[in-house]
Amino acid sequence: MSSIGDIILTTPILKKLKLKYPEIKIDFLVLEKFKDAIEGISYIENVIVFDKQKHDGIRNMKKLAEKLNNNSYDYVFDLHSKIRSIYICKFIKSKILKYKKRVWYKSLLVKMKIMKYNVDASIVKNYFEPFKILGLKYEKEDLDFYFSPSELGKIPENYKNIPIFAPCASKETKEWTIEGFGELARIIGEKKKEKIILIGGKSDYEKCEKINLISGNNCINLAGKLTLKESAALLSCGKYLLSNDSGPFHISRGVKTPTFVIFGPTDSNMFELESRDTLITLKEPCSPCSLHGDKKCPKQHFNCMKKLKAETVFEIIEKKQEE
Repeated sequence: MSSIGDIILTTPILKKLKLKYPEIKIDFLVLEKFKDAIEGISYIENVIVFDKQKHDGIRNMKKLAEKLNNNSYDYVFDLHSKIRSIYICKFIKSKILKYKKRVWYKSLLVKMKIMKYNVDASIVKNYFEPFKILGLKYEKEDLDFYFSPSELGKIPENYKNIPIFAPCASKETKEWTIEGFGELARIIGEKKKEKIILIGGKSDYEKCEKINLISGNNCINLAGKLTLKESAALLSCGKYLLSNDSGPFHISRGVKTPTFVIFGPTDSNMFELESRDTLITLKEPCSPCSLHGDKKCPKQHFNCMKKLKAETVFEIIEKKQEE
């Protein structure tokens, strides 16, 4: 109920659950604006949409919980573990299990700049913990993202098998620089004779336009022009994705597209990448400094992103493509 990435990261568990217990029926409660991240997954029986206008507020959440009781669930697993989900679970008459979040005092110590933000385990590993009661064990991150054949059919042939950049993120410090993306797009155009597709939301359009300008007009700006499912379909037939620590990074992994992901202030150990994926990070002494990123660099220099040069990223991509 919090982000696209967190929702996609639940798919390895749901898949293993269905494989181990084929007769099981799985419902998934999700915030309305994020439903496309999970809808269509074959091993989910029913997607239940949390509509803020109808369901927010103490009374309405209690009513929702009472309605959910009619489904007579054997188990309810809370992988969100925040105020909304905790309150809803309070009124569901089923066995409730939830994953344990990072202990509060470690987060406090990070905010006080006393320690760096190193995770205790990957998110997916943490998600698996409450499912031990059903005999599930973590093996690897094998994410899934569903899109329909009709959504794939909307992708023009000239958009296929070319690089895709997702230059934006939910927090500013998780984003590599506009100049970096723009210069890399220019280098790829010059050396590889390849255009770049830029994807993102409507609010990312202007930022993508600046990247295109720096690139010498070597980009196709699709920010705000695709649905989440259409973006996934596009990624599925792209040459590779270059992304920050953000939703498109997980979508790309979910459709099995080679992915290059840039990490700066956040801890890359939150995820276990597969062989097709490549981590790009400078490993600055002050990183990681945040769980979700911030509006501004706590040190004011933003070296973890500013010092990463387009030429360096280009060389990493080229080396991986040659393997």
